[in-house]
Amino acid sequence: MINFSNEILFQTTRSGGKGGQNVNKVETAVIGSLLIDGSLLLSEEQKQIVKEKLSNRITSDGYLQVKSQKHRTQLSNKEDVIDKINQLIADALKKKKPRIPTKTSKVAKQKRLDSKKRTGDIKNERKKFRPDQF
Repeated sequence: MINFSNEILFQTTRSGGKGGQNVNKVETAVIGSLLIDGSLLLSEEQKQIVKEKLSNRITSDGYLQVKSQKHRTQLSNKEDVIDKINQLIADALKKKKPRIPTKTSKVAKQKRLDSKKRTGDIKNERKKFRPDQF
């Protein structure tokens, strides 16, 4: 997995999470931004794939942004941002296995028809008996 920690720009803000009175005075939340086009670790093809798959997380300036305010310390949140960005890009670059269509077997089709027949018979037996049917 590629590590983008050297290419991420960090920005800190005041967190809304845990921390009591500390929340009001310490900037523990971290926003990490990675410029996709400026990345030296990705090829042009990979940049295009990342842009398509993560388009909802990329700003109009071309930055992939991730925020973390889970932890009480800035350092922990910084590490969390790095992990999130690395994971997002790794998942975006994974190739999906193509689905191989399969046909239902003759035995499975027969079982299905038999169960349908059985259900129909049960429902027929529930009907009231009328002499004029015979």
